[in-house]
Amino acid sequence: MPTDKLLLGLDISTTGAKALLIDPRGTVVSSATTPLALSTPRPLWSEQNPEDWWQGIAASIRNALAEAGVSGEAVAAIGLTGQMHGLVLLDESGEVLRPAILWNDQRTGPQCDEIRERVGRERLIQITGNDALTGFTAPKILWVQQHEPEVYRRACHILLPKDYIRYRLTGDYAMDRAGGSGTILFDLKARTWSDEVLDALGIPREWLPPTFEGPEITGTVSAVAAEQTGLAAGTPVVGGGGDQAAGAVGVGAVEPGIVSLALGTSGVVFATTPAPLVEPEGRLHAFCHAVPGRWHFMGVMLSAAGSLQWYRDTLAPGVEFAELIGEVETAPAGSEGLIFLPYLTGERTPHPDPLARGAWVGLTVRHSRGHITRSVLEGVAFGIKDSFTLIQQAGLGEIRQVRISGGGARSAVWRQIIADVLGTELVTVNTTEGAAFGAALLASVGAGFYADVPAAAEAMVHVTGRTEPDERRAQVYPAYYERYRALYPALAPHFRAIASTVEAHLDAAQAAG
Repeated sequence: MPTDKLLLGLDISTTGAKALLIDPRGTVVSSATTPLALSTPRPLWSEQNPEDWWQGIAASIRNALAEAGVSGEAVAAIGLTGQMHGLVLLDESGEVLRPAILWNDQRTGPQCDEIRERVGRERLIQITGNDALTGFTAPKILWVQQHEPEVYRRACHILLPKDYIRYRLTGDYAMDRAGGSGTILFDLKARTWSDEVLDALGIPREWLPPTFEGPEITGTVSAVAAEQTGLAAGTPVVGGGGDQAAGAVGVGAVEPGIVSLALGTSGVVFATTPAPLVEPEGRLHAFCHAVPGRWHFMGVMLSAAGSLQWYRDTLAPGVEFAELIGEVETAPAGSEGLIFLPYLTGERTPHPDPLARGAWVGLTVRHSRGHITRSVLEGVAFGIKDSFTLIQQAGLGEIRQVRISGGGARSAVWRQIIADVLGTELVTVNTTEGAAFGAALLASVGAGFYADVPAAAEAMVHVTGRTEPDERRAQVYPAYYERYRALYPALAPHFRAIASTVEAHLDAAQAAG
């Protein structure tokens, strides 16, 4: 293994274009991020200009090379990752036709209904592993077809955000299979485009690029891109993976039984599966992994650490998080019957309901701030357990270890609560650079430094801490979790009624001037 060579991970997130250089042992050498702007030209819309991604990533590459004090010749291979599901439409000459429609764009509700009608909801889930949701790529394509026919008539190529960067780096149209499966145009079992779904939706197969496994080489840096980025022409670029798949690679969640839990503003549970398993109701996302021959389940709760942030900012402004968390120990497991529903921004898993709302149930005069804070941490832990429960019911089998990352994972108290609720060991690892690190790790396999992704993960990713469940508290939580699970079905009709009432009052107020 050449010790003087580096691996480059590129990450096009919604907020920044990141370039990360690591050595073959996994040591971070340098990192640079260029901020990206988000456009919301109409309610529910979310767009970005692909040219901004390219200018941002080119600047970040140059800055990372400069920080490391190396030239582009030092880079052995490049891995790509980034936001999933976004639609980039190009014409015959490779020019962008319109701003990219992003993963968090919500305009495509009618198109999702149309997809279910054309393909059949159950059949769609069986083929793609997923129900039609507004975040995915396929309904965005139909929206452009129906609302911007002039743009649609000129379309010749469909890419995802990171694959537009691949195109600018190499001149090649290509996509990784983890990202491709997130379009819901993929046959999950076959790991390729589904002719049945494409035919049902009237999307030309030739618009879609060839797909590759995460560590496979898809092309090399062109002379034009080399001049703009400081990279060396001919540097290989591997398939990479969507942000969640690459992030799981980055923490070593590459084998069945090892689960990644990202506890950020949202909470993402990522479980590698040995086969293309599907949750029958589509309540879990089922995608191809960036690891060849592996798939994964993914559960998403929208307000995880975001719930704690909202609670502090709204009800305890100016109080340090450490002080709030310190008070949690004054309250017992279960918060003496106080249960928090963390549906502050709607929910995805297991309730795909944008009208779901947050709530406290069981509040009494006995409850102190410590109880209330603990209930927030426990409510998020219960929401995470929802995903674990679905994953196990869908056939994953034993969960041996949970690798936790993200801002919320810095709290030892919260880690302990989650371990107690799940009844499973949590571990932290040495890597904190997220998806970009996973992309660079995939590049290390493409460069031939490691035989496969598990070998690279074993060499680069190391456990740094362990949290075992407390037997006494772990026995308390199942009863409270059952009460938590019963609350959404009971309250969902009221959530919908409240939303209708609020909308009517807002419309009346607007009409009154």
